[in-house]
Amino acid sequence: MMSYQQLPQYRGTIHLAMLTNQRLRTGVPVDNDQRIAQEVLAAVGGAQNVAGVVHCMTRLRFTLIDPTVPADDQVKAIDGVLTAQWSGGEYQVIVGQNVTKVYDALLACGAPAARTATAAPAPAANTARTITASALAYFSKTMVTLIPLIMGAAMFRAIAVVCGPVMLGIWSADSEIYNLFYNWIYNAGYYFLPIYIGWSAARQLGCSEQLGMLLGGVLIAPELMDLVHAAANGGAATTAIYGILPAALTDYSTTVLPMLLCMPVLAQIEKLAKKLVPDMLAVVFVPVLTMFVMIPVALCALAPLGNELGALLGNAMFALGNEGGVVSILALTVFAAVWEFFVMTGMVWVLLSLAIVQLLSSGSDSCVLVAATIAQFAAWGMAFGAFLRLKEKNERGAMLGFTISGVIGGVTEPALYGCGFKYPRCFAGMVAGGAIGGLVAALTHVTAYTVGATNIIMIAGFAAGGPMNIFWCCVSNGAAFVAATAIAYLWGFTKEQLAVDAAAALAQESATDDRTPVAPATHTPLAD
Repeated sequence: MMSYQQLPQYRGTIHLAMLTNQRLRTGVPVDNDQRIAQEVLAAVGGAQNVAGVVHCMTRLRFTLIDPTVPADDQVKAIDGVLTAQWSGGEYQVIVGQNVTKVYDALLACGAPAARTATAAPAPAANTARTITASALAYFSKTMVTLIPLIMGAAMFRAIAVVCGPVMLGIWSADSEIYNLFYNWIYNAGYYFLPIYIGWSAARQLGCSEQLGMLLGGVLIAPELMDLVHAAANGGAATTAIYGILPAALTDYSTTVLPMLLCMPVLAQIEKLAKKLVPDMLAVVFVPVLTMFVMIPVALCALAPLGNELGALLGNAMFALGNEGGVVSILALTVFAAVWEFFVMTGMVWVLLSLAIVQLLSSGSDSCVLVAATIAQFAAWGMAFGAFLRLKEKNERGAMLGFTISGVIGGVTEPALYGCGFKYPRCFAGMVAGGAIGGLVAALTHVTAYTVGATNIIMIAGFAAGGPMNIFWCCVSNGAAFVAATAIAYLWGFTKEQLAVDAAAALAQESATDDRTPVAPATHTPLAD
């Protein structure tokens, strides 16, 4: 008889049957998030087929040992799963806003968190394509882990701008609460980014998180900052590492690329140190040897290189949004039109990571972050247009729910998969709405200053540009929403789809009428 491990094509079904049988025997109720987690885990082959799992804002991202196991139809049929797809070597299951609860339930079911890269399956041959894909995956995953930190810190500054002297004037510029929100909390998130990136990158690479954080601390240590400030005031422009190796004096606070370049090298040096140092001395001397080699590599070569690359990238993206004329108009219009398709492919985090690099480099963004905001309004408008056009109650309720989940919850996947994929012509409304909103924003020079929330509150991220920037931000987003709503309403459905919807609505009305109790007839007695 073949063993369970020898039946990969049946692992998901067998595992789900075992879970169901266990629930029936124990009588323990399972909440909805636990149910989704158990069924998804079963469908991907159980915990023994998962090398690691992480999550972003709406997706479970699996690294699978045997990628042939998941059956897309089985995963997509799970109640609570919007869709599933392969992207960047990961199996991504989109579940929506409750992803953190489902993720916690997955871990409780035995799925391993993707803490290190050592549990991952063996890599494919090193071709230009696989190397590029691995680099983008490393870049994206490292930054995705930090998105809550980046957004949280940025929102405090956005609130300070709204309540401060620039807009509402509730807080004065020298008040303690304004300083707390505008500087203190914001800097706690952004100034120490090299340390946070050291931790996050180490998790992706499978090396020491503590050493990653230590290297990040080296790049922003007070002693280095003192030398940087002295250099800015006419002092020496370089320092000597170990007394012989020259290193440029650069402020690496709030930077991203220097640590992203350094960490893969640190991982390899640490791996070599573990081979060279005897086990009895490893606790002390592996970190010492790793850092002894890594500090000059970082300060003399990789960190300055990363800083220059970050500046070049920031300037290029800044020019894309601020060049003016046809270039800026086309860039913002196209990005806003097609942005949600990047969301569906999972590539959105790479673009957002680049936008964050640019934002930290120049302090503002007039292209990617603006386009992302407008595209979300267009997606919400698409679902709202479907809500207005359809008549069947359940379908109308679903479309309104997709709109609300976006406006309040900040996710567009329900609208994309629940509306767009079901009624593909509605995508025309989303694309056109995004393009129209992007065109308005380009012509009026709308600019984003922080990476804020992904729901309606995201508009606060434009507050630092003043009242007119907020005004045109609202106009461009409103134009995207209204245009997407109108086009989805007028052109988003085929005659056949509308006929089926009308028939379903009529059947609902008939069923309601049949269930309505009829009052007994009353008879007036005849007069004598």
